[in-house]
Amino acid sequence: MTADVSVGAPTEAKEPGERDVRGAALAARAASLLLAGTTADVRNAALLAVARRLTVDPADILAANQRDLAAARDAGLGGSVLDRLTLTREQLDSLAGTVRFLAAQPDPVGAAVDGTVMPNGLDVRRIRVPLGVVGMIYEGRPNVTVDAAALCLKSANSALLRGSSTARHTNAALVAAMRQALADTGVPVDAVQLVPGTTHAAVHELMSLRGLVDVLVPRGGAELIRTTVRESAVPVIETGVGNCHVYVDAHADLDKALAIVVDAKTQRTSVCNAAESLLVHEAVAADFLPRALAALVERGVVVHGDARVRACHGAVVAATGEDWGREYLGLEISAAVVGSLDAAVEHIRRYGTGHTEAIVTDSQSAARRFVAALDTAVVAVNASTRFADGGELGLGTELGVSTQKLHARGPMGLTALTTTKYVLVGDGHTRGGTAAPLP
Repeated sequence: MTADVSVGAPTEAKEPGERDVRGAALAARAASLLLAGTTADVRNAALLAVARRLTVDPADILAANQRDLAAARDAGLGGSVLDRLTLTREQLDSLAGTVRFLAAQPDPVGAAVDGTVMPNGLDVRRIRVPLGVVGMIYEGRPNVTVDAAALCLKSANSALLRGSSTARHTNAALVAAMRQALADTGVPVDAVQLVPGTTHAAVHELMSLRGLVDVLVPRGGAELIRTTVRESAVPVIETGVGNCHVYVDAHADLDKALAIVVDAKTQRTSVCNAAESLLVHEAVAADFLPRALAALVERGVVVHGDARVRACHGAVVAATGEDWGREYLGLEISAAVVGSLDAAVEHIRRYGTGHTEAIVTDSQSAARRFVAALDTAVVAVNASTRFADGGELGLGTELGVSTQKLHARGPMGLTALTTTKYVLVGDGHTRGGTAAPLP
C-alpha cells in the first residue's frame, strides 16, 4: 500500500478558502442530484468537451507529468512504478478516444432491466439508476483519473478522485482540464473533483463519509485494498490484485501456448492482468518448457521454478514458498510442473487471487472442467490473461476489476456504476382491493 492511506490521523489543516474533504463530498452530492436529472445528450456533450480539452492543449498536463516522473526518479522509484505513472501525448490521445467511445455508448441510466405486468394489472419495472457519489482511491496511474471521471459522468455519478502522491501534479492538471471543459456544458463542474489534501487524514476522512459518499473503489496494491475494506464506513467495491496463472494442459497446442504465455507475461508487466505464474502438465513439460523458458529468459524474465522446471533451463532460479503467491508486476514469473488438471486447479485455488486464470488446451472437456472448477472473476480459454480488461472486452474502459461477488464482478464498466430501482405503475391499485387492469 502506498503511504497515502492510514487510519487514525488527525484532521488535515487547509488553506483559507480551500474546500475540505467533507465540503468536497457535499459538493459532489449536490452535483450528483443535478446529474441524475440530466439527459444522455447533455452528458455526452460534456464527455466530448472533456475529450477535446485533453488533446487541444495538453502541454500543462504533460509538464505536470514530467514533474511527477522527476520526483519519482529522485525518490529512487523505478520499473513498474514509472511505467504506470508515465503519461505521453499518445496516451492522452488514447484517453480522449476512450472518452469519445463512452459518449457514443447507449445510456445506462433508465435502461430497463426487466419487467412484468401482474395479474391485477400492476405494471412492475426494474430500471438502472446512478449510484450517486463514487469515491476512487488509487495508486500512481493517472489514466485512472480520466477513466473514472468519464465512466462516472456517462452514468450520471459524481466522481471523488484520490490518487497517490506520486501522481499528484498530473492528477491535478487532468482534473483541472476536465473541470474547465465541464464549465461550458450542462453538467455541474463539481461532478469531477480531487479529494482535497495530501496527507493520510484526507483518505481517512473520505472513508468515514457514509451517507455523502455512496461507494468507494480502491484500485492498487493488496494492502491498499485490505485497508480500505477493513476501515471504510462507506460501502466498498473490492478490486483485486492479480496473481494470474496460465495452465498449459496435456492437450494444448504448444505453439499457441508459447504465444499466450509470452504475451501474458511480457506484453505489459506492471498491470494486474499480467501472468505471474505458469503451470505445465507433466505430459508436455519436456517438449514445452525448454521453448517457453528460453523465450521468457530472452525477454529478460526471471523464472522462479520448482525442481522439474529448473532442470529444463540453467537460468531458472529456485522458487520459494512466497513466490507462488506473489504479484511481481515486473519481469518475473513463478513456474511449476503439475501432474494433472486437478493439481493445477488446486494450486490456483491455493495461491490465486480470484482475478484471471487461463488454460491452453484443445480438449473441450478439460476447458469445461477448468472453467467450472475455478471461482474467479475471469477465465480465459486459449487466450492471454491480458484480455481481462474493460477496453478489450468492449466496455471502453473500466473502473477496475472487481473480485468480489456482490453487485459487480470482473472488469467494471458503465453498468457496474449503476444500481436498480423498482418502478410500479398502477391505476388506483390498493393492496386491500383491486383495480381495473391497465389498458
